[in-house]
Amino acid sequence: MTFADLGAGEAIFLDANPFVYHFVSDPLYGAACSQLFQRVENQEIRGLTSTHVLTEMAHRIMTVEAIGAFAWPVAGIARRLRQHPTLVQQLAGFHQAVERVLQSRIQVLTIPVPQVAAGTMLSRQIGLLSNDALIVAVMQANGLSKLASSDQDFDRIPWLARYEPV
Repeated sequence: MTFADLGAGEAIFLDANPFVYHFVSDPLYGAACSQLFQRVENQEIRGLTSTHVLTEMAHRIMTVEAIGAFAWPVAGIARRLRQHPTLVQQLAGFHQAVERVLQSRIQVLTIPVPQVAAGTMLSRQIGLLSNDALIVAVMQANGLSKLASSDQDFDRIPWLARYEPV
């Protein structure tokens, strides 16, 4: 299913990748992600995410921005950023992206400690990476079954309907 298949009034949890595709203007997925966020802004659908997804989004946008700004290769990007804190200070796109999300109609859910524990249990049970398992735990706790993500690992969750950009 794609974002276009979401009906009016539906609620969807937003993974980090739609945000990244939108904010970095991804040539393949950027337009569909921007349309999804516009539907949330128009209150046609309800968009939710979590604090941990926002930090994952910020990190990924920071790395994309650094690769472009400093002509660095993808390999070893986090290590390079740690070694050059003054260059990190020059990056602004990740901060602007977080601010735009916080000013939008997207509801940002905070994560109580029991949901973190539930996420780690799901990670062990299903074999999901910890951030993805935490998304599933947050969705369960909030009665959500629809997820906007291009990550096929979520297809292992039988009750979860994953929507891709295109």
